[in-house]
Amino acid sequence: MYDIDATHDPKLKSWVTSANEAGCDFPIQNLPFGRFKRGGIEGGWKIGVAIGDKVLDLRAVGLIDTDDMNVVMAATPEARQALRRKISEGLREGSAQRPAWTRALVPQDECEYTVPCRVGDYTDFYTSVHHATTVGKQFRPDNPLLPNYKWVPIGYHGRASSIGVSGGSFKRPRGQTKAPDAQVPTFGPSKRLDYELELGWFIGAGNEQGEPIEIGNAEAHLFGVTLFNDWSARDIQGWEYQPLGPFLSKNFASTLSPWMVTMEALAPFRAPFERPAEDPQPLAYLDSEANRAKGAFSITLEVLLQTAKMREAGEAPVRLSATNTTRAAYWTPAQLVAHHTVNGCNLQPGDLLGSGTLSGPAESEAGSMMELTVSGKNPVKLPNGEVRSFLEDGDTLTLRGWCAADGAVRIGLGECSGTVVAP
Repeated sequence: MYDIDATHDPKLKSWVTSANEAGCDFPIQNLPFGRFKRGGIEGGWKIGVAIGDKVLDLRAVGLIDTDDMNVVMAATPEARQALRRKISEGLREGSAQRPAWTRALVPQDECEYTVPCRVGDYTDFYTSVHHATTVGKQFRPDNPLLPNYKWVPIGYHGRASSIGVSGGSFKRPRGQTKAPDAQVPTFGPSKRLDYELELGWFIGAGNEQGEPIEIGNAEAHLFGVTLFNDWSARDIQGWEYQPLGPFLSKNFASTLSPWMVTMEALAPFRAPFERPAEDPQPLAYLDSEANRAKGAFSITLEVLLQTAKMREAGEAPVRLSATNTTRAAYWTPAQLVAHHTVNGCNLQPGDLLGSGTLSGPAESEAGSMMELTVSGKNPVKLPNGEVRSFLEDGDTLTLRGWCAADGAVRIGLGECSGTVVAP
């Protein structure tokens, strides 16, 4: 596991003055990675690190010799830590690198972004027991939480090709749906379009096929985390999901934030992994002393909605819900890696592990509209008088996340937003 070191020192300040502002998502203690280019300029994507309201071009300052983010992610933990130290030292107040590095800084609002790395494979997990129970009640009232849930990190293989970056839009999906009282299904646009508040954990170094990753070494294979929204068509899902699970209800679009906050940056925000005493404890391959002591992470998450009417009136987005991963996640990232590979499955740099919808125990911590409105039965009333049971065309949904702890500087995950448009 990555430990706290000099790069996390709360006294550190950067010569990029915007990084020192209170509440900044990207102080010098963060240093998340992403891919960018100057807006309107032809050329390939560059690898950058966010610092304050700027992006540092890593190749331009000689810290890397590639524009392939997946190559950087595949480096050993030791090499990654060394790179982080060099970036931190160069951006600190008083650094001799300031004159040269200033020329490699680009304002974030002048940049275009793409997904932070090349995503080869994508697995979506189901790590919130609160989400699983609430949704299970709506799909299976007599058997909401299946008996394997507390033993097995449940997951399914998703669609990598339709993952996009924050700030984009997607068309409302179409597909088959069937009303409870109907004899046959119908075809058309989804009427129950939903969001899912998730985190995306990225694989760094992979493993050989047939060689499982032990839980004690799992974090060495994780690069970092992003915000992730796995858009869902609940009416299509309800008709198609048995017996093999989601298909067209999920594969039409997913959205990532542009920045990967590294495992190193998360070190000050670790938390114990705890199960209720009455719940089964993980099997041996999913258990370790270190994972119990500090295998979880404390990340605060919130969901905001801005309708087309609000946008036209200049009104800010409104918060729908908020939670923290220590209240929402039933499995740790290390357990997801260990379980994913225990049968010999080979992971590769850039593979994405979705956390699944992260919902806390309270109603105000719901990670989806399906939970928040009880499948549309209790619509949300917005301050401008509009109501929402599910998402409508023109709605922009935004996820935000940050980490805060005593003795540490707050770091942010940026934001992950997407807008629904008519099919």
